Amino acid sequence: MKRVLFILGQISDNDIEWMIENGKKQTITQGELLVTQGEAIENIYIVLSGSFKIFNEQSPDFNIAQIGSGELVGEMSFLDERPPSVSVMATETSSVYCISLLRMKQKMEVDTRFAARFYYSIGLFLSDRLRKTTGRLGYGALEENEDVDEININVLSQVGQAGSRFSRILNKFAES
Repeated sequence: MKRVLFILGQISDNDIEWMIENGKKQTITQGELLVTQGEAIENIYIVLSGSFKIFNEQSPDFNIAQIGSGELVGEMSFLDERPPSVSVMATETSSVYCISLLRMKQKMEVDTRFAARFYYSIGLFLSDRLRKTTGRLGYGALEENEDVDEININVLSQVGQAGSRFSRILNKFAES
């Protein structure tokens, strides 16, 4: 499942409109770094098209993950205000939606409901990622019938609306 759906399923249509108006599309060429390990980032990103590899600079030939359309980048640095612990490089010419971390924080200072929805959605997103990671590593108490990719019913109920919101973002930035 596209991870951005965790985010878009929890925020409102007005939040989406604000994000569209305050963000922009950016094209990243093959081999270009979107995020550089250890260097502060200024934006949070949603991958619109293309693909990226996530890797550690000390082991650049080992891919931690491959991500594509609908994935989120920069959420950890958004939360803890620390430089990223990995680099993210385009493996083909790709496009991302980006919005300034500063602009997001300014919005959250004046719109606490938006802040609550956004932080909750990031929490869901990171919880899902951690469960999947620990499951892949063979940790965690998975029951016999439990699937690592199983989604909480409350999150699942928002997926249709989230998909529609992601389509609005894609359509808006396809025009530019």
